[in-house]
Amino acid sequence: MPSEKSEALPATASETATDASSTSSGATTALTAAGAGGLASTYNKAFQAAREAVGPQNHPASTLYVVATPIGNLADITLRALYVIERANTLACEDTRHTQQLLRAYGLDRSNSQLLAVHQHNESEAAAQVIARLAQGERVAYVSDAGTPAISDPGARLVAAVAAAGYRVMPLPGASSVTTLLSAAGVVGEGGFVFTGFLSSRATERQRAIETLSFETRAVVLLEAPHRIEALAQALALLGSRLITVGRELTKQFETVHTLEAQKLPAWFAEKADNLRGEFALVIHALDKPKAENDEALDADSLRTLKLLLAELPLKTAVKVTSDITGVSKNLIYDTALSLKKGLD
Repeated sequence: MPSEKSEALPATASETATDASSTSSGATTALTAAGAGGLASTYNKAFQAAREAVGPQNHPASTLYVVATPIGNLADITLRALYVIERANTLACEDTRHTQQLLRAYGLDRSNSQLLAVHQHNESEAAAQVIARLAQGERVAYVSDAGTPAISDPGARLVAAVAAAGYRVMPLPGASSVTTLLSAAGVVGEGGFVFTGFLSSRATERQRAIETLSFETRAVVLLEAPHRIEALAQALALLGSRLITVGRELTKQFETVHTLEAQKLPAWFAEKADNLRGEFALVIHALDKPKAENDEALDADSLRTLKLLLAELPLKTAVKVTSDITGVSKNLIYDTALSLKKGLD
């Protein structure tokens, strides 16, 4: 069992600034904000702030640190993330090449021996290597290509294996396309949200999933790649007037956050080519509550009339007579009558 004793973290490799190469591929979107110039030297001050703010805190050895990284804007990195990435003995990562670029964008350089590939194709096997390093007292930081690991990206199996082996897992919160879009979507309603992520690439399975989601009353968060977004939009049109918020290129220069009815999605994507570019997160808004569940309720006199009639007449007759007497909608009276009946059963 690992020790919880706080120790001084090991020294780091050189912090020589190196320009991050720019690319438009989805695997390197977090680096595009760096541009062609050298932002690396700018982050020297951030690292100094990280050491001062985070250094006195406890970051024990033999611990797996699950570290969120930016989803598109390098400046979204947290001080804790910088500190732990700088000081970890090993960086486990979804793609070692991408992570090396990210490190260099921040002015860090690590040898290949300090990077360990842990991705969806080898996660279970690679977890054994992580556990072996934890057993030697190392601090291992795990990062995915962008965002918070183990949500849609790999990491969950690694975390489960490390915890099962008796070692501590410490999460470092940060960027996530899920919460980023939800915060700007204006979703109203109770019950929270459901994270579904990527639907099947197979049309039949995707359509079946959306038919199931159409009955979900809570907000639903989806993710999609640019080459499949048009097909997803066509499938989501099934939801008719239900609102959907599209988040495209979140946190980047050409970020788009747009809300519209599901049935209008295909036309919106067809408007211009730019609407199809980038990585996508989508929020299917929560269903509106049925009228009977809203704050609207029978006034005291109408409710008294309904109760008296229900005691003497069948439910449907009592509803009709109450509506005739009071002028209140039959639907509201009927729903209220059902609730009263349930209370008596």
